[in-house]
Amino acid sequence: MSITQSFTILPQRQPDDPAPRLLLFAVRQMGAHGVDDAAAAHAFITAFGKDFRRPLILLRTLMLELSSAAQRPLQIAPWCCSRMTGCESALLAVVAKSLDNEAAARLLLADLLATRDPTGPLATATALAMAFADCGLPLG
Repeated sequence: MSITQSFTILPQRQPDDPAPRLLLFAVRQMGAHGVDDAAAAHAFITAFGKDFRRPLILLRTLMLELSSAAQRPLQIAPWCCSRMTGCESALLAVVAKSLDNEAAARLLLADLLATRDPTGPLATATALAMAFADCGLPLG
C-alpha cells in the first residue's frame, strides 16, 4: 500500500486527548473481537477505576445499536493504526457533539449509518458522552 492510498483509507490523525483515544481503542477492539473484548474492558478499568462499568456498558450498547442500525458497513482500522478511518472520525465527532450540538450529531450519525432516524444510537451516544464526563474524561 502506498502512502497516498493509506491517507485515502485513513484520512484523519488519531486525537491527542486521552478520552477520545480511549474511546477509539475500545471501538476498534470491540469492532474486531466483539463487545465482550477483555482488552477494551481492561482499558476502561485502568482509565475509570471502580466507575468503569457505566461507560463500558454504554459503549457495548452503542456498538450493538450501531451494528443493527447501520445500512452500510462501517470501516474500523486495527487498534495499532495511528490514523483513523472516516467512520471512526465521524463516530468520535457524534459522541463528542451529542452533548452540546444534538442537531449536528443527529445529522452526522444519520449520514454515518445511512439511515433517516438515528434516535436510538444517538441517545446511547449522548449517555456515553455523559458517562465519560461524569467519570472525569470529557470527550468534547
